[in-house]
Amino acid sequence: MLSYTSMRALPILPVTVIGSWSFPGWYARLCEEATHHPDCYGPDDLEEALQDAVRLALDDQLQAGADIVTDGEMQRVDFNLGFYDYLTGLVRLPVRRRWGPPAHDQRPKYRCVAPLAAPNGLGVVREFRRLRNLTDVPVKVPIPGPFTLAGCIEGDEVYRTRLEVTEALIPIVNREMRELVALGADFIQLDEPSFACHPDDPDVFVDIVRRTVADVAAKISLHMCFGNYRARAVGHRSYRPIFAHMVRAPVHQLALEFASREMSETELAREIPAPMELAVGLVDVKNTWVEPPELVAERLRLVLRYIEPERVQVTPDCGFSQTPRFIARQKLMSLVEGTRLVRRELGHAS
Repeated sequence: MLSYTSMRALPILPVTVIGSWSFPGWYARLCEEATHHPDCYGPDDLEEALQDAVRLALDDQLQAGADIVTDGEMQRVDFNLGFYDYLTGLVRLPVRRRWGPPAHDQRPKYRCVAPLAAPNGLGVVREFRRLRNLTDVPVKVPIPGPFTLAGCIEGDEVYRTRLEVTEALIPIVNREMRELVALGADFIQLDEPSFACHPDDPDVFVDIVRRTVADVAAKISLHMCFGNYRARAVGHRSYRPIFAHMVRAPVHQLALEFASREMSETELAREIPAPMELAVGLVDVKNTWVEPPELVAERLRLVLRYIEPERVQVTPDCGFSQTPRFIARQKLMSLVEGTRLVRRELGHAS
């Protein structure tokens, strides 16, 4: 097992990633080949490569000094696209635009031809089992939320609206989360960037979150960024219009994007009611420039003007899947070093 740190109590201001890690080059090529030439690899070949990729993601995070790790989402394709392979009742639609600058319209879309179901789950349980076989350090398990998953699905004659598709996905995601808890997962992150990008009905959003996490006996983080497909945002980058609703969500933590917005709206942290926590994004995953530790520390000091350090975790803005691996490693090391500077200022061992 990879075990660079013990299962000790977490330090103040623990550092973690949001979820995804950058694919190593060889693994990205293998995934591309397996997609276009599926006969090149057998299932055992693919599982061996996947386990090796997870080991590297763990090693990168632990070597950088992260306190909580993920599996890097090495089993997933483009954040959530791989999950549609687990859903029945869908057919894949042709991509309408394949060439030119990348944007969200180039993502694959699906059409419902029957009610949605996931008879074998969403694959996250399998990810967690694999991760726990490789390490005993504290881990976080990210899972896409139903509203975000619904964004690539056309309901057609089965579901009239995106909200109806979301309704069908809520019990599927909830069941996956409860199965994770049954296997020992104690920290789960619900990824719902679509709510920040489509803030039209925040009361409905809070109700969707409430029913998605119902009876999930684990620490729940709610990650809301503004999109990161091909390192591009896809919404008006402000939490202010929906923040009063966000803090009513029945979760233990909000994981939010600040670095790419030059720490705009940091003062919103004062509106987070105790004991709810803030996982604050302090490095920009869309920018290849590596923030020095001193800047990370400066940003963290700014956040701590508005919320106690005991209720703060330190993260990048979003996942590192769209960031070259060598840059991701440097950014995470800088994140850790900057956080340690502030820990020492607060009188805590780094």
